[in-house]
Amino acid sequence: MEVLAGDIGGTNARLAVVTIDDAGRAVMGRFAVYPSADAPGLAPIVREFLAAGAERPTHASFAVAGPVRGDEIDATNLPWRLAAPDLAAAIGIPRTRLLNDFLAVGYGLSQLGPGDIVTLQAGEADEPDGTLGLLGAGTGLGVAAVARARGRSVARPSEGGHASFAPQDALEDGLLAFLRAELGGHVSAERVVSGPGLVNLYRYLAAEGARFGLPPERAEVRAAMAASEVDAAVVTSRAFGAGGVEPDPLCAAAVERFARLYGAMAGSVALTLYATGGVYVAGGVTQHVLPALERGAFIEAFRAKGRMRPLLEAMPVHVVTCETVGLMGAAIAAWAAEG
Repeated sequence: MEVLAGDIGGTNARLAVVTIDDAGRAVMGRFAVYPSADAPGLAPIVREFLAAGAERPTHASFAVAGPVRGDEIDATNLPWRLAAPDLAAAIGIPRTRLLNDFLAVGYGLSQLGPGDIVTLQAGEADEPDGTLGLLGAGTGLGVAAVARARGRSVARPSEGGHASFAPQDALEDGLLAFLRAELGGHVSAERVVSGPGLVNLYRYLAAEGARFGLPPERAEVRAAMAASEVDAAVVTSRAFGAGGVEPDPLCAAAVERFARLYGAMAGSVALTLYATGGVYVAGGVTQHVLPALERGAFIEAFRAKGRMRPLLEAMPVHVVTCETVGLMGAAIAAWAAEG
């Protein structure tokens, strides 16, 4: 079965032709990335991709960040409203489906090998029936679950990234107040655990960090952010001294705190879903901050849930390093729907 698969985020739209073999394995074919924010909708991107190759897949499946209701979706981080029948007609593939982006990651977990994950905490997985918890920071914050029972797995979507941000100390209390003043009300976890969330955190530390003994903002970092289209990339590159730039102390502090915020949210997801089968952390931003996640702040914040600490210490925690897990998952979802 050949599927035109898409992983559509607020920054990039990834498309690929994926073949599902008789054993249910996804085999990646032609692949391309397009800037989603520059497009008026998904159909023009798909038509451009199809025009560049000779394939004509029989099915199409697109994973999009946002809640799916019926066969329609309002993209969370894009000004798009998508309906599967309209999209099918526009791209010429009648069997077209839409699904939540982290639901697709749930389907894609079955395609991962040992080289596609980095383990932050080995734990002891509840096999074969423990629920898997998924979350991941990108342009937004995705959350999903995979329920397992009697040898069957069912991926379930969630909008848990929009749950309320819960500060853990005085610095984070200030961050909440800072963002509440800007947003005029509710501050979700996504506002701090995502690419834009990292930028929000950096801005707060630049404005208020001296109260917590943090170094001042450097003019060259401020100038680099003003000149960049992706502010979060400036923070991460300066934090680690990537590309030959001098490491910046305030950017490094922002990334270290981001790892703690990310771990705390992962612990909340793990408890909410009772993810005794393990927690999987994906998302584009995750790859850029992986060295910080591995240093320990993430796992310490993950475990720091009072009386529930022993439960969390037993849960495996893995980072998904495979960038095509959402594409493969979208294709597997289409294959599974055909029964």
